[in-house]
Amino acid sequence: PNGVDVRHYAPADRRAARIALGLELDAPLAVCVGRLCRQKGQDVLLAAWPEVRRRVPAARLALVGGGPEEARLAATVREGAEPSRVRLVGDVADPRPWLAAADLVVLPSRWEGMALAPLEAMASGRPVLLTDVPGARECLPPVERASAVVPPGDVDALVTRMAEALSDPIECERRGLRLREHAAARHDVRSVVEQVDALYRDLLGAGPAAGRRRARVPQRI
Repeated sequence: PNGVDVRHYAPADRRAARIALGLELDAPLAVCVGRLCRQKGQDVLLAAWPEVRRRVPAARLALVGGGPEEARLAATVREGAEPSRVRLVGDVADPRPWLAAADLVVLPSRWEGMALAPLEAMASGRPVLLTDVPGARECLPPVERASAVVPPGDVDALVTRMAEALSDPIECERRGLRLREHAAARHDVRSVVEQVDALYRDLLGAGPAAGRRRARVPQRI
């Protein structure tokens, strides 16, 4: 599987992140981190949003990232009279403050190849809502798949799951803690590098080689 630096993407204080970003402290917040393009399905998310807000009136949404669909998505937000409820953040150098601020991280992709965004969210201790496509469902533990995946392009299912999650911040917190444990156990980039190293050694006939040099992961500065 893909891996992320679980030390870099560690849980952070939600309140402090919201203060730093100028967000309301108590409003339920869904965040989507990803390139604004058809693959990532932000248009489906915006189609679902009015009904989500009808069910959870205090809810807010942030789209973090830039891309070819940015102007069209911005027009959709304006036409829906939702500028105060939906924030198009644009590209950011570091998504961690937005992950820390979120109650739920949503990635409504039409297709994927195990994106890093949901892995980073899970490492940050945040629950995720993904579409049931290869590369997305595999990053979740089996116990989460019933409540954390929806069919791609299914607006009604997305509304239901988002509203359920944003209505229950305590359960969001519990799910986030479980997913952090899963990310640390299965998707830590250090263990992933070692698995890849072992696989290549096996394929090349080198074997496990007791005492072999440990694979190294570049450290962040």
